[in-house]
Amino acid sequence: MSKLPLDGIRVVEMSHMVMGPTCGMILGDLGAEVIKIEPIKGDGTRRLLGAGAGFFRTFNRNKQSMAVDVESEAGREAVLKLLDRADVFIENFKPGRMDSLGFGYAALRQRNPRLIYATHKGFLAGPYDQRLALDEVVQMMAGLAYMTGPVGRPLRAGSSVNDIMGGMFGAIGVLAALTERQRSGCGREVQSALYENCVLLAAQHMQQYVVTGEAAAPMPNRISAWAIYDVFSFAGGEQMFVAATGDSQWNTLCNLLGQHDLLADPSLASNNDRVLQRPRLLAHLGEVFATLDAQALAPQLEAHGIPFAPICKPEELFDDPHLLHSGGLTQLQLEDGSHTAMPLLPFSLDGQRLGPRRAIARIGENTREVMQGLGYSQAQIDALAAAGVLRTDH
Repeated sequence: MSKLPLDGIRVVEMSHMVMGPTCGMILGDLGAEVIKIEPIKGDGTRRLLGAGAGFFRTFNRNKQSMAVDVESEAGREAVLKLLDRADVFIENFKPGRMDSLGFGYAALRQRNPRLIYATHKGFLAGPYDQRLALDEVVQMMAGLAYMTGPVGRPLRAGSSVNDIMGGMFGAIGVLAALTERQRSGCGREVQSALYENCVLLAAQHMQQYVVTGEAAAPMPNRISAWAIYDVFSFAGGEQMFVAATGDSQWNTLCNLLGQHDLLADPSLASNNDRVLQRPRLLAHLGEVFATLDAQALAPQLEAHGIPFAPICKPEELFDDPHLLHSGGLTQLQLEDGSHTAMPLLPFSLDGQRLGPRRAIARIGENTREVMQGLGYSQAQIDALAAAGVLRTDH
């Protein structure tokens, strides 16, 4: 694309971890100029180990890096000058932190009425709004962990679902505010929160209780709406999910597996009949699948329109033929000049995916050019860097 949808929009991001950076990444992928404000020693997310080791590279593409000491008066002054010329400000620090620096919404609105202020917190306004939250905290509070694990063993989802979706909803709010600003000329404060995000994920189970009068059971203990909707073991120990959610799929699956006796059984005539017979059916089909080769059966299931899925590990997705063919994975240059395959946003515009335009920035890589754009001279920048207010990459 010669011009992306958010071309000409300047975003200043002061955030870390996953939620705020996700919002900035989405806006950056859509074409915005995103300037990430980092501490002098860099965003601490860069140095995480274990489960956090992939956070920074995953959520910080298409961004510039400006390293500045915002505890210093000169550093805050530089950031305020940048915000005076910005369209969007993104932050996700604990309540009160931005106000203490002079970067709160009320203060910035006075300086720049057109600024859209996107704040990412644990909770929206209410009794909990001063609490600190993590993805795991809100999964426990909002019922997601309860629904994921077996009875008595709440289990968080295996990814940062609320952090990522919270950043996504923040970006949606920013896009709405940008559209409104074209009419009103004024910015808005956009608030996105982990807890309310997770409550939305649990909403279907809340309404299940209203409709049925019975509390939703955790996923491992639920009464399935479909009889065949489970993970089966195949010859050699491989596992695969297989489903038959309607009569047509049920008939096709039985014929494919040669299970004509099941088709002739009047107690299995409808989906609801089969749900009532689910334990017996799963046990029988489990014995059938255990004799079959999953790799050989998969193309037959696909050809006959039967939902199925191999049980994949994240590291196996680098070789996924669909992602490779469709452009869902692309090469992203990292800070050290090396490259890695990275998933892109899960949509296309006119058939084109939104790829990285910038490598992952080194700490302070763009400090000098951003400061020059604000009217600082080379001598002033060098003096501020010598005083420890700025960090420049060169």
